[in-house]
Amino acid sequence: MATSRSTLDRLRIERAVWTMNARLQDLPRRSRIIRRRELRDNLRAAAEDVGARQAVRQLGDLRILAAGYLAAEYGELSRRPSWTAAAVTVLGVDVLMTLLEHAGRTAFDAGITTIAPHATGTFRWTGVPYLISDETFTYLDGTHTSVGGAWTPLVYVLMFAGAFVTGRMWRLISAWQRQRRQAPLAVEEERSGGRA
Repeated sequence: MATSRSTLDRLRIERAVWTMNARLQDLPRRSRIIRRRELRDNLRAAAEDVGARQAVRQLGDLRILAAGYLAAEYGELSRRPSWTAAAVTVLGVDVLMTLLEHAGRTAFDAGITTIAPHATGTFRWTGVPYLISDETFTYLDGTHTSVGGAWTPLVYVLMFAGAFVTGRMWRLISAWQRQRRQAPLAVEEERSGGRA
């Protein structure tokens, strides 16, 4: 029995498609787009026969379906890199360093203005060793401007090394090397197949 698709049915299909897309964030962009189109087309076809609600219900658990796509793309599930973990690590280091810098600068300023509310002069905050460089505060009648206080290169090294480790990015490098090794073999097979 063919049924017409209402706006609600289209929304059900799109919700399932984009939920699945969110679970496939570790796939390469092109592969994710292909999977999204394929799922949308299949759901639309099934919705014509059994309705959108039943078509979406017949998909089953989207986590299991997404895990199957990821396993097909990367093989063993534990061996794939995680872009999400890498991004969370970079964001976490950024937030932590911003809070640390803010707390240090605010405490230094509060210390100066508590002792001398109308301070005038130049004061130096030594920052946080290895993480935040020195900062110079110039006060004029209790208000200040500051120069310095940048993150040191060690912060960026820790940020990107942490992202590399938590995201298991070395697996991308090994996959890239595997593709490079397989590409000449595929070209050789194509050449030998053309001669036969």
